[in-house]
Amino acid sequence: MRQLRVKLKRGDITQAEYEAAIDAEIAKCIQFQEEAGLDVLVHGEFERTDMVEFFGVQLSGFAFSEHGWVQSYGSRCVRPPIIYGDVARTGPMTVREFKVAKSLTDKIVKGMLTGPVTMINWSFTRTDIPRSEQAMQIALALRDEVADLEAAGAKMVQIDEPALREGLPLKPERWDEYLSWAVDAFRLSAAIAKPQTQIHTHMCYSEFGDIIEHIERLDADVLSIENSRSNNETLFEITDAGYKHQVGNGVYDVHSPAVPSTQEMVQQLKTGVANLPVQQIWVNPDCGLKTRGWEEVIPSLKNMVEAAKILRQEANLTEK
Repeated sequence: MRQLRVKLKRGDITQAEYEAAIDAEIAKCIQFQEEAGLDVLVHGEFERTDMVEFFGVQLSGFAFSEHGWVQSYGSRCVRPPIIYGDVARTGPMTVREFKVAKSLTDKIVKGMLTGPVTMINWSFTRTDIPRSEQAMQIALALRDEVADLEAAGAKMVQIDEPALREGLPLKPERWDEYLSWAVDAFRLSAAIAKPQTQIHTHMCYSEFGDIIEHIERLDADVLSIENSRSNNETLFEITDAGYKHQVGNGVYDVHSPAVPSTQEMVQQLKTGVANLPVQQIWVNPDCGLKTRGWEEVIPSLKNMVEAAKILRQEANLTEK
């Protein structure tokens, strides 16, 4: 993918050739997910350089440095956007790839977006207006994208907010002010969705216990969390607080090259079932899989699906 982007930037290939190559990867990804037995599919996000940069380059009011790299994870680096003006969407950002994926399967394909709070917290923001106002501008742009995804047939849209807790002020007495506008920005981005459209969000390695009432106020239908890496501590914080929405309590650590066995994930799921009503539980990895190679991803996801089937049989649930 990186080589493709370099060729496009140099003018060695056309935009049409680039998109054709992306579409070929989407087709492979959809085929693999169907073969693995996943219920809800994604297009793979092959066209995305970074979950914030990808959206920033398509929104007005964002600028990017040429070589201003910041370390993100391991040897992976990103170029944080610089917000210099009012933010607005100039056109659909993810709809083309979503349509390609949806045309290749009869299963549900999730629309995938980065949330306004994460975009703010992972960008260099303006100093002349409050961060809250900038977040609301981004939320309005994302709201238009949600509407377009729905019009394209999306029944589920995920608005990722892995950096929600990262933005907490150092002084706890200022937390409520930040969380008030942060949650409002997320809700604004999803507010246009129809009642039957399922809104997902994802949060990475965070301690949720002391902000759980704010996470509840996000009003996301499904919250997927890092859980395996924390040895279920994240799950326990959520269940202790009586969280009412559905939860994807991650069943394996995506930052390890180890391929988890089916039995390991069955045990992880059993911990979830022991702490949450089974109707609230989704089965997914801790986080996204961009740090892993296909040779690790394919057997891991196949084992994960098998673990879900085993638990469904034990719980006398009918598979979708």
